Amino acid sequence: MYYSICETLIETNLRECTSGKHPYVAILSAEEWEQTKDSFSMGIDLDMTLEMDTTKAEVNYDSLTGSFSIPDRTSICGPRKEFVFALDEKGIVFIDESGYVQKSVEDIIASRKWRFPSLERFLYDFLEHIVYNDFKMLESYEARLEKLEDNILKEDYDDIIEILNDVRGDLLDLRTHYEQLIDMTQEFEENENNFFNDKNLRYFRLITSRVERYKDQVLALREYSMQIRDLYQTQVDVRQNKTMTVLTVITTIFFPLSIITGWYGMNFVYMPELEYRWSYPILFGVCLLVIITGLIVSKKNKWW
Repeated sequence: MYYSICETLIETNLRECTSGKHPYVAILSAEEWEQTKDSFSMGIDLDMTLEMDTTKAEVNYDSLTGSFSIPDRTSICGPRKEFVFALDEKGIVFIDESGYVQKSVEDIIASRKWRFPSLERFLYDFLEHIVYNDFKMLESYEARLEKLEDNILKEDYDDIIEILNDVRGDLLDLRTHYEQLIDMTQEFEENENNFFNDKNLRYFRLITSRVERYKDQVLALREYSMQIRDLYQTQVDVRQNKTMTVLTVITTIFFPLSIITGWYGMNFVYMPELEYRWSYPILFGVCLLVIITGLIVSKKNKWW
């Protein structure tokens, strides 16, 4: 598909794109690119394949090339939308077989009209479309972390570590994604080959600033997740300490009883208590007194 960048994107053809009348957007498959790349006269010296797994931009002699690797916002750790591009002062060519770029362009056509159309403004809207709903997405991660924190305080530990690890993994991938986007927009803003109008470089500064805010929010959420992990470990330690305290109290209370039973279990012939008729009740009372005294002392000292 070929589009001219006018008041909006207008569908056109290859000849119109390469005429230079308007900046253009071309969306091609890898096969179509191989068939038509000489028509764009970009002097690309890179192997334009679909095997790139990062978001980056590289400056060439007559063009600027790069790739996008965009996480699925519904499954950050899942398969990504990957495509490559090449641009110069005349326009941009996307090589995409995933359908992502076409869908983005259709959304831009449906929602944007430009008073001052330019390649820079299209790139701004395209990049803005990538991160359009990320604020709500990051809010949902914050809500998940808050729920985990509440569950920990309620001692509901079901799948806490598994969920927390999933969230931390997603946030790590998002941080990397945002860092790569920032590097790309800064490369655009540097404008080494003067492909862009200087007065339009502000568009790249705007999108860089926006992505940096998202990155900062991701870093804050990762810090929050670490605090929740520490809280979980603290709660587990407290729970274990309570268990050990109860066991210690029980052991302490029954230790004197073990001594008494061991002493009178020796059954020496000349132990006078063995023949005294009240020996058993007295011993039973002493044991009961030891238990009650131990419980009272431990309760008074808040050992359990």
